[in-house]
Amino acid sequence: MGSGDDGHVVTLPASPESVQAASSLAELLPDGLVVVGGDGIIRFVNREACRILRRASEEMVARPALEALPLSDKYGRDWWQHTDPWTGPSTRTRHRERLLVGPDGRDVLVTARYIRAEGNGRLQRMLVGLRDAEARLRAERDQATVLSTVAHELRAPLTSVTGFTSSLLRRWDRFTDEQKRLMIETIESDASRLTRLITELLDISRLDSDSLSLRLTPVDLHELLAAHVGRHELSRTGGQVLLRLGPSAQEHGLPEVWADTDRLQQVFFNLIENALRHGAAPVTVTLDRDAPDGDTVLVLVDDRGAGIAPEDRDKVFGRFWRGSDGATTGLGLYVVRGLVEAHGGSVSVESNPLGGARFAVRLPAGVPDAVALP
Repeated sequence: MGSGDDGHVVTLPASPESVQAASSLAELLPDGLVVVGGDGIIRFVNREACRILRRASEEMVARPALEALPLSDKYGRDWWQHTDPWTGPSTRTRHRERLLVGPDGRDVLVTARYIRAEGNGRLQRMLVGLRDAEARLRAERDQATVLSTVAHELRAPLTSVTGFTSSLLRRWDRFTDEQKRLMIETIESDASRLTRLITELLDISRLDSDSLSLRLTPVDLHELLAAHVGRHELSRTGGQVLLRLGPSAQEHGLPEVWADTDRLQQVFFNLIENALRHGAAPVTVTLDRDAPDGDTVLVLVDDRGAGIAPEDRDKVFGRFWRGSDGATTGLGLYVVRGLVEAHGGSVSVESNPLGGARFAVRLPAGVPDAVALP
C-alpha cells in the first residue's frame, strides 16, 4: 500500500478483502499513516496518526487533506501548497522527513511517498507518514543541555589554568614563593577537576551505549575506603570524613567482593564529595553487611546537612539533575548509579537518623552475575 525505501512502486490492493488486510497491517505500524487519494481526499488514517494529531479518524477521512490535515513549516508556509503533490513535477516520488507544525500547533515529523500512474505520472495515492516529534525534540534539548553544561564546566577551570600559567610565564620574578605555590596548587586543582569531568563524560557515553568494561579482582573494601579517607584527611579540604565498621561487620567480618577497584574508588569519591559539597561535615562512611549473615556488603555515606526532599530522591540519580542550587554538573550521581549497577549492586538515598542525607550502596559478594570476568 505504498512505495518501498528503494523508491519502487508497490501496487495498491484493489479488492475489499485486500484493502481490509492492508488496513489491518497499517494499524500495526509504529508510525502514523495518512493515505490521500489523487483527488486530494483522505482515504485512510491509522490509530497512531490519530494519536499524534489528536484527532478522530472521522474528522479526517473523506475530507480534503488541505482542510482536515493542515501542515505548515516553521515560517508559516502551507506545506501542501509548497510541495504541490498534485500539479508538481510528475517525477517526484517522495519527500524527506521534515519538522512541521500540525493542526493543533504541535510539532510533527512528516514524510511523504507518491504513488503515480505509469506513463503519465499522475498522482494516484499519497502516503503521509507521521512521527511524534517530542522524543526527537527532547533528545535535541538534552544534547543542547550537554553542550551547555560541558562548555560552562570546562570554561571556569580552563580560564583559571590559562590565566595563572600566563601570569607565571610572563611575570615569574614578580611573585613571591608563597604566591607561586598558591597559583600552582590552583592549577593542579583545576586540572584535576577537568580530568574528573572528562572521565564522567566518557563514562556516561559508555554507560549509555552499554560498552562499559570492568576489570574484576578481589577488593578489600575497608582498605580501599580507609585509603580514600586518609588521602582526604591529608589534604584537609572540605571538612572531616570518618570511617567506621558497622556492628555486623565487626562481629562477622566482611565477605569477599569482586569489583573494579578504579570504578569503586570513583563511586565513593563522588559520594563523599557530594556529601561534603551539598551536606555538612562530618561525613561518616559506614562499612557493614546488609544482614548479619547476608552476602551483600553495605556502604553508608551520611552527612549532617539539610538532606534531600522525598520528592527529589528519585531525581538525584538522573543525568544532569542539578538541584535548586545548580552548583554541580549533575553528572556525578548518574555515574555512581551506573557504575554500581554495572557491578550488580544498587544505590539509594534516604534520610539518616542524625539528619542530612544517607546514600546506601549495596554490592553483592563474590563475582556479580551482571558482569563477566575478563
